[in-house]
Amino acid sequence: MELFQGISFLKTLSLKQILLFFVYVIAIFFVKWVLLFFLRKWMKSDWSKQRLLPTIHAILNWTTFYGTILLFLFYFSNESWLLSPIYEKDGVEVSLILIIVAIMIITFTSRLVKAFNAHIMPFLYEKFDVDIGLSFTINRLIYYVVMIIALLISFQTVGLDMRAFTVVVSTLGIGIGFGLRNVAANFVSGIIILFERPMEVGETIEIEEKVGQISKINLRSTVITHKGGRLVVPNQYFIEQIINSRSGEKLTAEVKVSVPFGFDSKKVEELLYKAVENIKDKSTPTIRFIALRNSAMDFSVELPLQNDESKDDLESKIRHVIAKVFSENNIELASCINPIHISKSQ
Repeated sequence: MELFQGISFLKTLSLKQILLFFVYVIAIFFVKWVLLFFLRKWMKSDWSKQRLLPTIHAILNWTTFYGTILLFLFYFSNESWLLSPIYEKDGVEVSLILIIVAIMIITFTSRLVKAFNAHIMPFLYEKFDVDIGLSFTINRLIYYVVMIIALLISFQTVGLDMRAFTVVVSTLGIGIGFGLRNVAANFVSGIIILFERPMEVGETIEIEEKVGQISKINLRSTVITHKGGRLVVPNQYFIEQIINSRSGEKLTAEVKVSVPFGFDSKKVEELLYKAVENIKDKSTPTIRFIALRNSAMDFSVELPLQNDESKDDLESKIRHVIAKVFSENNIELASCINPIHISKSQ
C-alpha cells in the first residue's frame, strides 16, 4: 500500500518538468550521436576502426545510459516520492533511489567486467603468451567472482544481509537436491571443465559423429560449432563420455580408384599425379598403390583439407580431373570401386 502511495506523488509533477527532463535526455543522445559521427569521419586507419572505435562506442553507450539515470536522480532529487521509504528492513529505509542505485551497481559492474575482459585482458594474454582456452577460463572466473561481490553489495544496499542470502542458497540447494539434479550436475561439470581444462575453446572435437569446434563454454552447457550449425551440449556429457579430440589432426579427402589389371601401374600413378597436382597450389597430393586384386589394381588419391574447406567439394574436383585424364589416355575403370571416405593423418 505504501508503494502505491509513493508512486502517487508522481501526480505532483508538472508538464513543464516532464518535458524539460525529456529535452535533457534528447540532448544527451544528440551529443553522443554527434561525437560518433565525427569520430567515424576522423578515424581512417583500419586499426582505429576495428579496435579504437568500438571501445569509444561502448564508453559512449555507457555514458549515455548511466548519464540518463543520474540525470533522473539529480533532476528529481527534491521530490519526496523518490526519497520516501517503500519498506524498512533491519533499520534500513529502502526508497526508490536505493533500488535504482542497487540496480546500477549490478548493471555497471557487469558492463565494466565484460569490457575489461574484452579490451584489457587480451593485451596481457598476448604479452604472457596465454592460450585461448586458458584465457577464456580466466575471463569467466573474473566475471563470476566480481558479479557475486556486486550482488552482495546490492543486497546490503536494499537492506538484505548475508543471512538472507544464506537462506536463499539453502532453499535453492534443497530444490536442486530433489528436482534439479541434472542442472546441478551440469553446473559442477562446468566448473570442473573450466578448472581442469580437459577441453578448451577453439579445440576441435568429434561428438555423435559430428566434427566441430568448441566456441563457448558456459557453466551449464558447451556450444560446439560445426558445418551443420550449432550443438549445445550439457557439460555433464563431457565428464561422463569419451570425447575424441581432433585438434592437431590433419584431415584429408581421399578418393579410391580401381583400374583393371593389365594397365601399366606406373603410368596410372603418373596420370593420377598429373590429374590432381594443380587442384591446390600449396598442397602435394599423396598417390599410393594400395591393393592388388585378381582383376583390378586399387589406387588411393589424397589431398589435405584446409580450414573449413568442404570435403565433398574437394573430392568432387578430384573425381572430375581423374575422369578427364583417364578419358584422354584411354584408361578404363574396374567394375568394382571402393567407397570414398575421410582419412586422418597426424
